[in-house]
Amino acid sequence: MKSLNNVKLSMLDLVAVREGATVADALQIAVRTAQQAEKLGFTRYWLAEHHNMPGIASSATAVLIGHIAGATQKIRVGSGGIMLPNHAPLVVAEAFGTLAELYPGRIDLGLGRAPGTDGATMRALRRDRVETEEDFPRDVQELQRLLGDHQDGARIIAMPGAGTHVPIWLLGSSLFSAQLAAHMGLPYAFASHFAPRMLHQALALYRQMFKPSATLAKPYAIVGVPVIAAPSDEEARFLASSTYQRVLGILTGNRTRLMPPIPDFWEQLDGRAQAAIADFLAVGVIGGPDTVRQGLQKLADETQADEFMIVSDVYDAELRLRSLEITAGAMNTAA
Repeated sequence: MKSLNNVKLSMLDLVAVREGATVADALQIAVRTAQQAEKLGFTRYWLAEHHNMPGIASSATAVLIGHIAGATQKIRVGSGGIMLPNHAPLVVAEAFGTLAELYPGRIDLGLGRAPGTDGATMRALRRDRVETEEDFPRDVQELQRLLGDHQDGARIIAMPGAGTHVPIWLLGSSLFSAQLAAHMGLPYAFASHFAPRMLHQALALYRQMFKPSATLAKPYAIVGVPVIAAPSDEEARFLASSTYQRVLGILTGNRTRLMPPIPDFWEQLDGRAQAAIADFLAVGVIGGPDTVRQGLQKLADETQADEFMIVSDVYDAELRLRSLEITAGAMNTAA
């Protein structure tokens, strides 16, 4: 059994815009949530790049990382992730190099290879060229060079960026990034908070193929986990109806803002919808303190994760802060 005390706890925030509230409200809630995570001893607070989605306010990810870092003291803040196909590596290196100079030792650069949006938005992001399988590994290597020590004779220098050695993480929900992270000796985060199907296969492949590097001596894996904690299982299931509505919107192409919880929402769904949501949230942990502790312990045993990156879509901002506190307590009181 893997002790939960040996599993670090972190958070991924999509900066949900709530029904009846504003984008400014969502950004303020993100700051308060990051401050609560820091108070509870979370290791890092990551923000995700998404575009053209009415319920998500984290599209200008680097800007928001700077805002969150400026409102906290010591927690690491980073991207989970920057969708590298949307950006030139030099622009990413300069942005995160600037962040690293402003907040030394606190910035993470998590990279994904999906565009994080639809085709029309991809074109609006000036992504006219066709991506090949070789582009992402090449761009990651270019970022390593740009953020590494200055090389004599280099024609292109990231300034700021050069010499900051911002830690690079590879993110993914398939086997491609797992193999690449292993080959490059980089830490790896699996997006099981929304795509859990290949979690165990990807982790096994990453660990089996891992090659030690100057960055990392042995594999290090983060597992994404949807978590909603409350004083009782019943209340947690009620609060989770906001997440169920969000997931159903994603699956049906009807994305909305984060909706308030609905009593007995799960029971009102047909079997097909229930099965689809359950598959999406297969590693999710929803319940009171004991249920949360048992669920996280089971996941730790199954995955041997070094770190959990929780996602918590609770409509009421105060109850979301409470959810983090209950989750941290469950981790800390585990045997």
